[in-house]
Amino acid sequence: MASEQGGGEGLRQRGCSCTKEDFLPEESFQSMGNYLKALKETPSRFLDRITTRSLDTDEINEIKARSGHEMKKTLTWWDLMWFGIGAVIGSGIFVLTGLEARETSGPAVVLSYVVSGVSAMLSVFCYTEFAVEIPVAGGSFAYLRVELGDFMAFIAAGNIILEYVVGGAAVARSWTSYFATLLNHKPDDFRIVAHRLGEDYSHLDPIAVGVCAIICVLAVLGTKGSSRFNYIASIIHMVVILFVVIAGFTKADVKNYQDFTPYGVRGVFKSAAVLFFAYIGFDAVSTMAEETKNPGRDIPIGLVGSMVVTTVCYCLMAVALCLMQPYSQIDPDAPFSVAFSDVGWDWAKYIVAFGALKGMTTVLLVGAIGQARYMTHIARTHMMPPWLAQVNAKTGTPINATVVMLSATALIAFFTKLKILADLLSVSTLFIFMVVAVALLVRRYYVTGETSSSDRNKFLVFLGLILASSTATALYWALEEDGWIGYCITVPIWFLSTVGMKFLVPQARAPKVWGVPLVPWLPSASIAINIFLLGSIDSKSFIRFAIWTGILLIYYVLFGLHATYDTAKATLKEKNQKIMLQKVEEGGVVADKSTTLDP
Repeated sequence: MASEQGGGEGLRQRGCSCTKEDFLPEESFQSMGNYLKALKETPSRFLDRITTRSLDTDEINEIKARSGHEMKKTLTWWDLMWFGIGAVIGSGIFVLTGLEARETSGPAVVLSYVVSGVSAMLSVFCYTEFAVEIPVAGGSFAYLRVELGDFMAFIAAGNIILEYVVGGAAVARSWTSYFATLLNHKPDDFRIVAHRLGEDYSHLDPIAVGVCAIICVLAVLGTKGSSRFNYIASIIHMVVILFVVIAGFTKADVKNYQDFTPYGVRGVFKSAAVLFFAYIGFDAVSTMAEETKNPGRDIPIGLVGSMVVTTVCYCLMAVALCLMQPYSQIDPDAPFSVAFSDVGWDWAKYIVAFGALKGMTTVLLVGAIGQARYMTHIARTHMMPPWLAQVNAKTGTPINATVVMLSATALIAFFTKLKILADLLSVSTLFIFMVVAVALLVRRYYVTGETSSSDRNKFLVFLGLILASSTATALYWALEEDGWIGYCITVPIWFLSTVGMKFLVPQARAPKVWGVPLVPWLPSASIAINIFLLGSIDSKSFIRFAIWTGILLIYYVLFGLHATYDTAKATLKEKNQKIMLQKVEEGGVVADKSTTLDP
């Protein structure tokens, strides 16, 4: 496979401007003739991009340099752990817990949190190894460019953008719900109902837009300042969570747990697929690797530590809620606040609402920081306009990307209901986490030019069987409610495929600093559980996911493919010219300035 080189000097390091060169500087877009020629070459260019893989050193050095200025290294493991807690504990636990307990899983919602927590933890391990080895702002986008190539990275990038925009919109709308509770109002009292729009898009939310604007200002001022704000807010948030758990258990009625699984095992997994939304956010921490002082030490501690704390908090809060109230009486909009009112502690709902607002504010803040850094690195590769890659010299933050992403978040939050957002988000996120686990296996078992064709073929066969058996298990679960014979076929195939990879395929690369334990078992399990949870999501969400993917492909064929192709060729040509000039100078010959050196 070809390896894309990424020199930064051939790319203009522009200031903050808004010219055509900032958005479409590539050769294919300089004239209509060039563009039509590029479109004719689409098949060959696509083949080039689909077989091209970046290098670790390219992502860390040359591509990072395209932002013009460096991001400031100010973060430690302590900052990252609190960023992780602040990124995750928000509307998921305070809103979706009640919704899922009431309609899908009952008191067994705690098991749903365990299942989705295990899935999230497996993904955390995969992300951590990549973040340590490739400490750049691109997160999973950069990891996939290195291991699976440009095209898969682009598909993932589009879904990463969707994940952050939709996730931020969902949290912003939840912010309005708890703000209304704090003021003894219903959420719709603060929304504008537009009757001409569809029911799912007619409750317009101006408060959510205002919150996004405030978060935008905080995010562009500086990462360390945002870290301090997040740290203080998260400590207050943890105090509120402890209050909810302790107070909830003092008002517990064990009779509410008698019908523990009213919706059966299927309900537990259906809830787990949606509640995965409650764990989304930890991947934003991996995008801060570029700003971390010691990535090899700080990232594993920060990511794993925050996920352990989060999972324990979620489970305790879910148990407390379902012990306070019968699951059928839980309020779907503000479950904890209403539960305390029903047990006679009406005053406690104000504490809960205040804590929820604090939590959702930090989720929005960390999400804003993470999504801007994703967009920055995507734009560095020219898959998005390079104007979005600019880093401000004074603040050390990507202001352009932050403003654009939060504007999109505010627009979605203004129109769309939470339930639609949560379901769509889960499909996108589970897909990305599954692909990152695949990329980790590729990283460990395949190295271009070193892995023999025999080992490569065996690896591909076992990987294909892992994916196929996991998909078959998910489909069987989705289509056959009471059957079990299918699992007797698909699960052993998954197990034997993982055993085969473990003992018949030698690992081609060992991690330099920190690595995922129990490879291939842990990433293989991550693939299986993520695909399985996808089988529990409703078909409408997959239709929306397919529509979004179709839009991504249209954009890629018309713009992204040609921009990245031109950029790769220009930087490769420049690097070859430097090598040839260096050879000429080393030979004691002065190169003629008019000489043109082609690769």
